[in-house]
Amino acid sequence: MLLVVNAGSSSVKLALFDCGEMRAAHNVAELGVGGHQGALAQGLHALGAPPIKAAAHRVVHGGDGLTATQEITPAIHAQITAAVPLAPLHNPANLACIDAIARLHPDLLQYAAFDTAFHATIPREEYSYAIPADQGLRRYGFHGLSYASMVRRLHPNLPQRLLGMHLGNGASLCAILDGRSIATTMGHSPQDGLMMGTRAGAIDSAAVLTLARRHGIDGAEALLNRQSGLLALSGSNDMRAATAHARAMFTHAVIRHAGAMVALMGGLDAIVFSGGIGENDAPLRESVVAALSFLGPFDTYILPAEEERQIALDVAALT
Repeated sequence: MLLVVNAGSSSVKLALFDCGEMRAAHNVAELGVGGHQGALAQGLHALGAPPIKAAAHRVVHGGDGLTATQEITPAIHAQITAAVPLAPLHNPANLACIDAIARLHPDLLQYAAFDTAFHATIPREEYSYAIPADQGLRRYGFHGLSYASMVRRLHPNLPQRLLGMHLGNGASLCAILDGRSIATTMGHSPQDGLMMGTRAGAIDSAAVLTLARRHGIDGAEALLNRQSGLLALSGSNDMRAATAHARAMFTHAVIRHAGAMVALMGGLDAIVFSGGIGENDAPLRESVVAALSFLGPFDTYILPAEEERQIALDVAALT
C-alpha cells in the first residue's frame, strides 16, 4: 500500500492506494496538541493501521531544481526546506509530515510530488521578471498536480487549447497548450494572481511596500497571505458566505486573468473547472462562461481535483 499525504497548515488528508486505485481515505480536519505527527497517527489508526510500503507527499514548492516526483533524500529534504520562504503556508506543513512519517516509520521509503513541477514547461518570457537577474527571482506556478490530473483524464481527446481553472481556497488559472503549461496566474509564490480565501492575489508592488512600512515584513506577509481575500471582504474565507461584492471581485478576477491566458494560447477549445468553488459554484461557472462566450464555442468540463491519485500514479511510474 502507498500512503499519500496531503498536508495543510491546519489539516492532514490521507489516502491509501494499491496499484493506482484508492482503497481508503481519511481527513484530519484540525490539528491537536500532537501537531502533524499526532494527526498522522490519528489518521493511520482510523485507516486501520494498514501495511504501508511507502509514503508520498504533496509538496507545494520545489524551487528551481525539483521539477519531477522523486524519492526524498537528505539533499531533497534540504531543497524543500530552502523553498519554505516561497510557500510559508504550505512547505512547513509538508516538511512536518515528512519528518513525522520518518519518526513513526524510520525505514519507510518516502517520495515528494511538487505542485510547481507541471509548470516547468512555461517559457522564459513567462517566468521571468523585469528586475536584475542577480536577484534570482522568477515565476513558478502552483496547483500543478491538479492541472496534470486534468490533462491525464482528458486523454485521448485532450483539447489543444485548454484553460484550467483550479478555484478553491487557493485559486489559479493555467493556459495548457498541447498538454503543457505555457502560463499560469500564480507566480514566485502562491500569492499572485486571483484573489483567494485568505490571499490578496495580484497587488501593486508599491502597495506591498506601503504595507511593509506600516506593519513590518512579517506583518505584511501575514496580512497578504492570511488576512486578505474573501476573508477580508466577507469575514469568512468560504465562498458560500461571501458578500455580493466579494463574489463580484472574485468573478471579475477570474474573467480578467482568463482573457490573458486565452490570448497566449491563441484561442480557446475548452475550460476545466476544478477545486471546491469550481466544482460546486454553478452561478460562478455560468458567469465565467458567459463572459468568455465572445471567443466562440468551447467545451466545459467539471473535474473534481484528484491530486492524491495523481501523486500515486506518479510514484507508481517511478517504481
